[in-house]
Amino acid sequence: MADEKQQASQEEREQFAEEHVISEEEKRQKEAELKELAGHYDASQIQVLEGLEAVRKRPGMYIGSTSETGLHHLVWEIVDNSIDEALAGFASKIDVVIEEDNSITVTDNGRGIPVDIQSNTGRPAVETVFTILHAGGKFGGGGYKVSGGLHGVGASVVNALSEWLTVRVHKNGQIHQQEFRKGAIVKDLEVVGNTDQHGTVVQFLPDPEIFTDTTVYDFDILNRRIRELAFLNKGLHISLTDNREEEKTVDYHYEGGIKEYISYINHNKEVLFDDPIYLEGEQEGIEVEVALQYTDGFHTNILSFANNIHTFEGGMHESGIKTALTRTINDYARQANLLKDNDSNLSGEDVREGLALIVSVRHPDPQFEGQTKMKLGNSEVRTITDRLFSEHFEKFLMENPSIGRKVVDKGIVASKARLAAKRARDMTRKKTGLEISNLPGKLADCTSRDPEESELFIVEGNSAGGSAKQGRSRHFQAILPIRGKILNVEKASMDRILANEEIRSLFTAMGTGWDNEFDVSKARYHKLVIMTDADVDGAHIRALLLTLIYRYMRPILEAGYVYIAVPPLYQVRQGKKVHYVNTDKELDEYLASLSPTPKPAIQRYKGLGEMDAEQLWETTMDPENRTLLQVNVEDAVEADKIIDMLMGDQVGPRRDFIEANATYATIDM
Repeated sequence: MADEKQQASQEEREQFAEEHVISEEEKRQKEAELKELAGHYDASQIQVLEGLEAVRKRPGMYIGSTSETGLHHLVWEIVDNSIDEALAGFASKIDVVIEEDNSITVTDNGRGIPVDIQSNTGRPAVETVFTILHAGGKFGGGGYKVSGGLHGVGASVVNALSEWLTVRVHKNGQIHQQEFRKGAIVKDLEVVGNTDQHGTVVQFLPDPEIFTDTTVYDFDILNRRIRELAFLNKGLHISLTDNREEEKTVDYHYEGGIKEYISYINHNKEVLFDDPIYLEGEQEGIEVEVALQYTDGFHTNILSFANNIHTFEGGMHESGIKTALTRTINDYARQANLLKDNDSNLSGEDVREGLALIVSVRHPDPQFEGQTKMKLGNSEVRTITDRLFSEHFEKFLMENPSIGRKVVDKGIVASKARLAAKRARDMTRKKTGLEISNLPGKLADCTSRDPEESELFIVEGNSAGGSAKQGRSRHFQAILPIRGKILNVEKASMDRILANEEIRSLFTAMGTGWDNEFDVSKARYHKLVIMTDADVDGAHIRALLLTLIYRYMRPILEAGYVYIAVPPLYQVRQGKKVHYVNTDKELDEYLASLSPTPKPAIQRYKGLGEMDAEQLWETTMDPENRTLLQVNVEDAVEADKIIDMLMGDQVGPRRDFIEANATYATIDM
């Protein structure tokens, strides 16, 4: 029997070999085909893009994307050129205007782009700047000491991606003007009038062929950055005007620069001392400015900039400041006998609690690195910022002992809270109190172990939690019910936060850890969905959860993992037809579209618990039908201010906000 099987097996192998053998002729034929294909790749297939064609062909390489972000980036490329004139000491005023047709006009009172002939091109310098990549005064030609532009390609890229662009230069008593269309010259540079002014005016209209998502500028996005630029460049006047509907203008001018920026950030917060500390210095051609102030809160807010570029990922300047801050405060504490010989040094985390700090450096040759190219990599900057800050800050503490004591005392209290939090964390681990089986409400996990498809719904109450567990897709949807309102972390120290069972449950369910051990790469779900009732209590719970996420789980917010579920307010049933609507206005419109007979039955959902499992799935959890709002942070400074105002200790600002915005609130009856 075994011999028969072996023989059959041998016959099968021989048959397979015969069927799959390739003859020498077939090999030669295949080689010839490959050579023919290879022969098709010759010089004729090498595409040479003339002038600015490369920019229009691959705009994302130059401005990041052609979405709303890229659209606004065009404005910054032109504004940055005007800012560079201000940094060089030649411009004091910049005006940005959104025109009625949604074009942008940027005007400065700088020197005016040169209009004489550029030797290499034989064309006017202004034309060269707007038509040739990497042409400008920022590449060692002596035009600028420092520059805010990352690429030095701003003007030409904006020109290439605009339906039309006009540049007017006020210089030497004359107005010079040149016009372009999609990067190409429409009119040569010509003198169109006389002037007693100096500066440059650039007007452009983004090309809808490039920006297919939108060509409409957002006033708030432009406003935030322009205000930031005004803070970063003390003494500069910079305005934004919107002419599209009702004319609106904001004008910014801060003689105190980043010192006033700190006051703006800490507005409505309880500060340890009234006047922010401001330090500045220069070494090896690198200018450093630092402003800082402590509040009685628990959160750290450090913003770093290099040549006006917000370095979101930090870098050498931020690293140098942190090191110097910790060392200087500990040295002062020991010299002032505020720390005894047997006391441990305060950690960096301790001395940064409640700190708002801005560091801004100007470097002749900044090197940016990191995932988003927003991290300063020049190693010499760390040493220089450390040295300059240490010298000035040590002197300040010595000259202001009352402030010095408040800063040290704040760090000592933070140190005690940190040690208490560590003990609570260690105790929790020993008791295995964070295991999923012991979670309040019991986490109903999904079967998938792929974070990219997995979703965690945080559901208010056991009733809604029960419906969600029954109605969900068990493959990719997990449910974590929470009991009522969690702790307001804006008013709590870390040891109190870690003692809160509901908060620990969320940290553990996400798998990210917490505090300084938080690791977003370990997130078990790439969708964290807050699903609360559409009433005042539900809104409050949502606000508490978002405050927790912003303060202690911010990386998942920045990664785009946080969503808000939008359950319907009404179910309308007419015969066998069932329809759900989200607002009173939608309800009125839908009812008007129905046949007058028979009369529809309307159900108002007061909470998620009123829906059965099937209804909750159909309306709020089914990816095919649901509405999810993704939560993101466009402006961390504004988000910090609003969270502090709404969730912090100061009652007055919160009352003012409610009174000012009460007219926008609606009540569903």
